[in-house]
Amino acid sequence: MKLIIATLLTASTAAFAPQSASRASTSLNVDFNVESTALPGKFGPATLDGSLAGDAGFDPVGFSTAPFAKFFDAENEDSMTDIQWLREAELAHGRIAQLAVLGFIVPPVFGTLPGNDWTGVDAYSVTNPIEALGNVPEFAIFQIVVFLGWVELNRVQLIGEQGSSRIPGDIKLGTNDGWNPFNLDYSPEELRVKQTQEIKHCRLL
Repeated sequence: MKLIIATLLTASTAAFAPQSASRASTSLNVDFNVESTALPGKFGPATLDGSLAGDAGFDPVGFSTAPFAKFFDAENEDSMTDIQWLREAELAHGRIAQLAVLGFIVPPVFGTLPGNDWTGVDAYSVTNPIEALGNVPEFAIFQIVVFLGWVELNRVQLIGEQGSSRIPGDIKLGTNDGWNPFNLDYSPEELRVKQTQEIKHCRLL
């Protein structure tokens, strides 16, 4: 009986013992040789060469070495690189997250537009963002989906047209060759700072 109890205690203790696994077994079998500025040590593969804003040399899983360009744009020889495809996705999702945060903060703090909307449903008076979704008319949701689809279609077309020369996340806003109502004209150094600020905000959310 004592032997059985001792065996059970040993087994239960072993369940909480740290497992000795190499980093390669939990990654994409990547050689981590880039020093990280986020944490002490080498946590980045060679694909993190510092060319993109916000690159801190931190990719402990090795996602930046996966063949995203071949998967999404196999027929285009002038496609973006794998790391550029990842940055494109990171910016797209990060911008959506930033807009969502604004949608949660602005109505409760600043209120909404006065009166009923054209559908006759008093949807604009609901300031709780969770309750508001259930009060928005279906046709209004349809309009939002169509608009987002149009924006995404234009972004995908830009990716195909610009190829390897594309700046990830560029949607022609605030540029000299796009829609620039405030006449923004950043130097390369200033643009790098703005890009770093944006990607940090995206990652925060």
